[in-house]
Amino acid sequence: MNILFLYPKYPVTFWSFKYILPYIGKKAAYPPLGLLTIASLLPKEWNKKLIDTNFSPLTDKDIDWADMVFISGMIVQKEHAQILIDWCKQHNKIVVAGGPLFTTQHENFRNVDYFILGEAEITLLLFLKDFSKGRAKHFYISNEHPDITKTPAPMWSLINPHHYAAMCIQYSRGCPFNCEFCDIIIMNGRIPRSKTSEQVLQELQAIYVTGWRGSVFIVDDNFIGNQKKVKELLVNIIKWQKQHNYPFVFFTEASINLADDSELMKLMIKANFSMVFLGIETPEENSLKAIGKFQNINRNLNEAIRIIHNHGLMVMGGFIVGFDQDNENIFERQIRFIQQTGIAVAMVGILTALPKTRLWQRLKSENRLLEESTGDNTLASLNFEPKMGSKNLIKI
Repeated sequence: MNILFLYPKYPVTFWSFKYILPYIGKKAAYPPLGLLTIASLLPKEWNKKLIDTNFSPLTDKDIDWADMVFISGMIVQKEHAQILIDWCKQHNKIVVAGGPLFTTQHENFRNVDYFILGEAEITLLLFLKDFSKGRAKHFYISNEHPDITKTPAPMWSLINPHHYAAMCIQYSRGCPFNCEFCDIIIMNGRIPRSKTSEQVLQELQAIYVTGWRGSVFIVDDNFIGNQKKVKELLVNIIKWQKQHNYPFVFFTEASINLADDSELMKLMIKANFSMVFLGIETPEENSLKAIGKFQNINRNLNEAIRIIHNHGLMVMGGFIVGFDQDNENIFERQIRFIQQTGIAVAMVGILTALPKTRLWQRLKSENRLLEESTGDNTLASLNFEPKMGSKNLIKI
């Protein structure tokens, strides 16, 4: 079998990094980690090719080579994903789709032969078993969350790492929190599951062997979901980094309670972490309570960020405007908070109702949903009717 993996283009948004990448001599920000992992789950004897259409054009020849096409992506990539699917079907190819985009919005796509939804360690294997017997179903979905200690390392041989600004690994899945607007628990659940330290070190070694040196993004939605285990991992990463003369600089995502654990932050620094992205969202505590972001309330956010900075980690902050509790003062409050805390990279976006989230369900019941989310939280548009009014929110 010849398998073609396709990664759709990002539109020109904050997330495409289109205009900054040429300055650093890179073609894209991050490799498609999901597809690279899927490649390792498929039979070893199958031939595999990956095309990241963000910088490598797809051709008819590529499609004609394939017996089956696998496509994945995020919501912001949905328009180009459909273009690629239609193109492949014009060549009468079998199209298999999975990943975050299709798990939450599969009903919006046409011409897909097989949807592999949820976590592929379960659903992909079910599909492969049925496909080999000629009885594959249109949909594969499971409420079960797999043991990711059995997840294979990504197939790095399918890409040239030097085309990208950073490499990626995943240590854990799942988040113990339940923020109203977040779709992570829909896909990965609330109980953090992690790989073993041995797995992570093997993945780091595999990246090292490619010749890559520099930034490595640990893509977990909350790297510190299980603090005891992550400390054990960091001790092992520190040893590996020393043995290899510190080839990697790490950055990741975490929750604000990182500030409560000095030992954890010191271990991160010793492992050569430089940055951490925190979902701060808003300085308005009533909004934090309403959206269920309880880890951010009953604490001094300014002080928490100061503590993290003082340990040597640069904080990248995620902020949202458009909550029901927001009024016209929220914009100035956000600006003042960012300036006071010294957050060097602040991503301020308009609230969006992602499919199937608690926020989406609530707004739907209140008849406030306007359209599907674009997946681009930096776009000046809304897919729901905010309490302060759409015109006020966009204008201000």
